[in-house]
Amino acid sequence: MKCSLCDRAAIVTQRASMRHLCQDHFVEDFQARVKDTLNRERMVGDNERIAVALSGGKDSSALLFVLAKILEERKDVEIFAVTIDEGIEGYREETVRSAKKLASDVGVEHAVVSFKDHFGLGLDEIIGGKKEAPCTYCGVFRKALLNMTAKEMGASKVATGHDLDDEAQTVLMNYLKGDIERLARLYPRKTQQGLVPRIKPLKEILEREVALYSMVNGLYSKMVDCPYAQLSLRGDVRNMLNELEVECPGTKASIIRGFKKLSEPLNRKYLQAELSRCISCGEPCIGETCKACQLLGRVRAGLNVQAQ
Repeated sequence: MKCSLCDRAAIVTQRASMRHLCQDHFVEDFQARVKDTLNRERMVGDNERIAVALSGGKDSSALLFVLAKILEERKDVEIFAVTIDEGIEGYREETVRSAKKLASDVGVEHAVVSFKDHFGLGLDEIIGGKKEAPCTYCGVFRKALLNMTAKEMGASKVATGHDLDDEAQTVLMNYLKGDIERLARLYPRKTQQGLVPRIKPLKEILEREVALYSMVNGLYSKMVDCPYAQLSLRGDVRNMLNELEVECPGTKASIIRGFKKLSEPLNRKYLQAELSRCISCGEPCIGETCKACQLLGRVRAGLNVQAQ
C-alpha cells in the first residue's frame, strides 16, 4: 500500500481519516500534531523548566524524544527527565535502564527516585505478594513522588505521556464508577499552590501511533507490560475500548469530544476545592492528611500486625 502523500510504501493507516503514511510522513505528521497541541493549549510558556515523567516505556520515551525535537530551538525552555522506580521485580529494572539510555542519548538531566528510598517500601513489598489492588497504591505514590521531585528540581510544569487511549480509558472508568466529581477534576481550572501543573502533549494521539513512533525512532527495544496491569479495572476498559475502536474507528476520540462538552457544566457544579497541606508530609491535599500518607499508614499498620 502506498503513502497517500508520496509513492513510498505506507507503514500506517490512520483509520479515522483513511490516510496511509510512509515512515517519513508519519513522523512528520506525529510531530506536527504534538506541536499543534502544545501551541493550541499553550502548554509551554516562556522561560519554562519542564520535568518529563520518563518511565522508559513507549509513551514516555516518545514524549521525551518528541519534546526534545520540537523544543530544541527554544533556548528559554529546558527539559529534564524524572523516572519513578516503584520497585516491581523483573519489570522496572529493564525500563529504568531504557530511561537512562534515552535521557543520555537526548542529552537531558535525569533523576531516578524510588518508592523504597522515599517511602521505605517498594510496591512488591507494599502488596506483600498478594494480587490485590496494586494500582491504587502505585498511582497515588507515583503521583506524589513525581510532584515532590519536580518541585525539588525547580520544574514549572510536569509533562506526562498520557495518550488518547489513556484519556478515553480514564473518562470511561469514571463513568462506570459513577464518580462524576472525579470527572470534573480531570480538567482543573486553576493552579493549586504546591502542585506542579501537568501537561499532556500526546493526549490526542492513539496509543498504537505512539508505539509506532517509538519503534521507528529506535527508542525502546521491546514492550514490557507491568505484571500488575491486568489486575485493574483499567485493563478491562482498555481491552473493551480497543475492540470498539476496531469496529468503529474514532470511538476513543469521540469519548473525549463528548466529555469536553460536559466539562463546562461539570466544573460549574463541582467547584475546585482549595487545598491544604498534609500534616505528615506537607504535600497539598484535601483535609488534614494526603492520600499517600493515608495509604502508607495503612500499609505500615498491616505490616506491624503481621510482625506480631
